[in-house]
Amino acid sequence: MNFLDVRHLSVSFTQEQGSVQAVRDVSFSIDEGETLAVVGESGAGKSQVFHALLGLQAKNARVAGSAKLAGQELIGLPATQLNQYRGNALRIIFQDPMTALNPYLKIGVQLTEILQVHQGASYQQARTQALQALQEVKLPNPEWNFQQYPHELSGGMRQRVMIAMAILGHPRLIIADEPTTALDVTVQSDIISLLKKIHQQHGTSMVLITHDIPLVAGLCERIMMMYAGKIVETGTLQEIHQQARHPYTRALLQATPANQRNSGKLVSIAGQPPDPRQLPTGCAFAPRCEKARRQCQTAQPELTAVSDTQQVACFFAEEN
Repeated sequence: MNFLDVRHLSVSFTQEQGSVQAVRDVSFSIDEGETLAVVGESGAGKSQVFHALLGLQAKNARVAGSAKLAGQELIGLPATQLNQYRGNALRIIFQDPMTALNPYLKIGVQLTEILQVHQGASYQQARTQALQALQEVKLPNPEWNFQQYPHELSGGMRQRVMIAMAILGHPRLIIADEPTTALDVTVQSDIISLLKKIHQQHGTSMVLITHDIPLVAGLCERIMMMYAGKIVETGTLQEIHQQARHPYTRALLQATPANQRNSGKLVSIAGQPPDPRQLPTGCAFAPRCEKARRQCQTAQPELTAVSDTQQVACFFAEEN
């Protein structure tokens, strides 16, 4: 049985202008100890999938489908029970630690609170584990950092604090939601290396949500590409990098700095992602796809297996 099993998950938001379809009939699974990258442009629905699992969606959100963690259904679970899962089995590392951390509380208070509330630890036990976590994420002076407020730390140090919070109590699944977006390239590499080390040491399942395909190479075994709220391709790291079948995946790979260095040209994807309030009748990527044909304008391709580990939602995947 898969550790996390998501089936036909949909998320929409009710607005005055109409319904916004953020996630559309998404199904996937994650095995125990597996690392998965969820990749796509802004607005692809990447974060909304996992916010729905964690019960962090906005009040005007409507969630349908199923998401089972070790057999326990998360969708529709009462807030008190879901909070227990968020505090023990599931953890999330947010994109912006400055807004995720409480600016009025010292780092130590925010760390120890997790273990005291969710695992019934004494303050001394929680303090010892919190300092160990700060040391594990390689903060320069854990004892001193424990006493600091978030604004007294650099962006990279705050993100390390968020990772320390995520690993407290050894959760079974960590969701890293764009954890390096606000950081410079050197610090980005350090954060990914740190997440990889934690995965290797603790066997923790991990999800890395990002728009940056090259970033996932140092951490993830499998990649799930999303566009306009749907999965358009999944495969191993090697399959996606060497034999991507979906035009969107191929376009993103061509738009990376690494490809620019090889070809001498910076390639961009023409057009813009579709308005989620007015999605096309056919394939959502068709208006931006150079290979789109009449069938792409009128029908939506289903996610279809092209190998034991690779699936593609494209009518012409074999040609690609």
